[in-house]
Amino acid sequence: MPIQKLQPKSKATSSRMRQIRRENTSPELAIRSQIHKLGLRFLVHTRPITQSLAKPDIVFKKSRVAVYVDGCFWHACPNHATWPKTNRTWWKKKILGNIERDRRHDAELSAEGWTIVWIWEHEKPEIAAALICALIHHRDQN
Repeated sequence: MPIQKLQPKSKATSSRMRQIRRENTSPELAIRSQIHKLGLRFLVHTRPITQSLAKPDIVFKKSRVAVYVDGCFWHACPNHATWPKTNRTWWKKKILGNIERDRRHDAELSAEGWTIVWIWEHEKPEIAAALICALIHHRDQN
């Protein structure tokens, strides 16, 4: 079954959406910087599993840890999610589609022995980096 592309009603909305970064966002860069300061090295935006479409934001291949830094709006953060009033049906379908895709990628990686870490954009980079560092050290010891 072919994948149907969702399109917003407005050309202005479509144009704004194309300008939003998917990779190297400010929260992601801040977390990567903190992880690097802790001495860890990693890959960015790479497929941990060749046959999968999943491309986590941060990948630790040896430890088999994949990190996603998710935006509160785009991935429906339980604390900060908002639902636009205009074109509500389209936005709900778009955001729920993002969540569905995320869970599908999580399942693919988990089935291959990967640990997935989700960090929300509002989380403090220092705390997120410390959590990731502790997980990496734990996985490397076992």
